[in-house]
Amino acid sequence: MIKNVHGNTVDFLGEAIVAGRYPVGGSLPPEPVLCEQLGVSRTVIRESVKSLVAKGLIFTGPKVGTRVLAEEHWNWFDTDVIAWQAKAGLTPEFLRDLQELRRVVEPAAVRLAAERATSADIEGVSAAYDGMKKAIEEGGDYVTHDMHFHTGMLVASHNRMIVQMSKALGALLRTSFEISTTRKDAPKAALPLHKAVLDAVIAKNPDKAEKAIRVLIEGAHQDMEHVLTTRRKLPSLAGPAKQIKAP
Repeated sequence: MIKNVHGNTVDFLGEAIVAGRYPVGGSLPPEPVLCEQLGVSRTVIRESVKSLVAKGLIFTGPKVGTRVLAEEHWNWFDTDVIAWQAKAGLTPEFLRDLQELRRVVEPAAVRLAAERATSADIEGVSAAYDGMKKAIEEGGDYVTHDMHFHTGMLVASHNRMIVQMSKALGALLRTSFEISTTRKDAPKAALPLHKAVLDAVIAKNPDKAEKAIRVLIEGAHQDMEHVLTTRRKLPSLAGPAKQIKAP
């Protein structure tokens, strides 16, 4: 998606804050400096600052100006914040927080999906599974299909809160999949586990669906831990999803 001047300005400032170029407790440069540096109007800077306040990255107030907030204040369900963190560099702490979030949210969502999924939901998740299978057999974009599988399950819960979270969780999930699939044969080993989840949802068996997704998440956790303990540098998520090579 092509962003406008406002979006590009928010990206520039947000990336700089998340990367630590503007330290916590410090101020952003004055409006005139930012205007000259970025070639934008004061109105654009002010609107961008409002966006960053809404995302929890900065605070503005009388006498204190614009101050950068610590990461515990950031909105980690905001897709921009996640993208900026991915570009700045993923940390083991970030990835382990993600794994814990999956353990909390996905089993409940899949259980609801087994009770509420429509034929359209099933069709979408099945197509994602078929895409994963084809990528393993012929090479291609496994990660994107994997992400669609899991976000499809979240949507199939038909819980408005979970569905609202699905976009941000989708970005978080891509982080998990991109890392865990760097382990040799991890996608191939995970495919039957995805099939077990899908079959249980189709059969409208909540208990079996929840058990299957817990097994799948635990397998992903083990893959993640393996990568974290054996790789010095985590892969970048700034570009398109990594492709699986044909066997």
